[in-house]
Amino acid sequence: MRTYIVDALNKLFDAAFHGTSKGKVVLQTLDKILLVCTVFLAGCAAERESATSPFFPTRNLAQRSEEYGDEISYWDGAASRGAPRIVIDLEQQRAYFYKGGKIVGISVVSTGREGYDTPSGEFRITQKDLTHVSSIYGDYVDRNGQVVMENVDVTQDPRPHGTVFRGAPMPYFLRINGGIGMHAGYLPGYPASHGCIRMPKEMAAHFFQNAAIGTPVAIRQEQPQDYPPTPLVGERYSPLTSIREPQGRF
Repeated sequence: MRTYIVDALNKLFDAAFHGTSKGKVVLQTLDKILLVCTVFLAGCAAERESATSPFFPTRNLAQRSEEYGDEISYWDGAASRGAPRIVIDLEQQRAYFYKGGKIVGISVVSTGREGYDTPSGEFRITQKDLTHVSSIYGDYVDRNGQVVMENVDVTQDPRPHGTVFRGAPMPYFLRINGGIGMHAGYLPGYPASHGCIRMPKEMAAHFFQNAAIGTPVAIRQEQPQDYPPTPLVGERYSPLTSIREPQGRF
């Protein structure tokens, strides 16, 4: 870019020195210089805006979209210190991770659907299980591992003869209240679980690694006053995980 501008200036001075007739070369060269400068300055402004955004403090939007699979989730807690705290907003379908009072991560979530509502209240993390598997929800499979009945509830769905129950995987599980927990799972874009809080795999990993047992978890129906505004209006839910769980996990 800089080389192009220098070359254009050299042509301008050369044309002026030789007294180019009718000034065509001079005018054409000036037009090119102005156009290049405009594009260059606009690009610099966009980069500065991305770098200084309070919502995306270290990476640009394209990088975040590729990393977490949606345009809302991000993590920027590597250099932050302070006591951890998690806030789940049921209305906005967001999970907020705080360190020392500062938001360092936001994740899209899918909470309990109607009839299986995720309970609101003040809780604490009571268990961490990296490779947790549900003992209630999953599939009935035959001896070869082929699914015979999917998305079953062992407390309600009779087991077909010759099958066994295979619990649904819930990696990065953070138990909050009874059978309710946060974990990596399928996000359809709306509340769809049996009460758990599903997250994109990468965000579930960040929350799991940074939340110790005893970390406070507030589950709220309304957005509290200390939340920042949502960075983008448009949302896409396509988490970077191949896990497609039954509708709800405990």
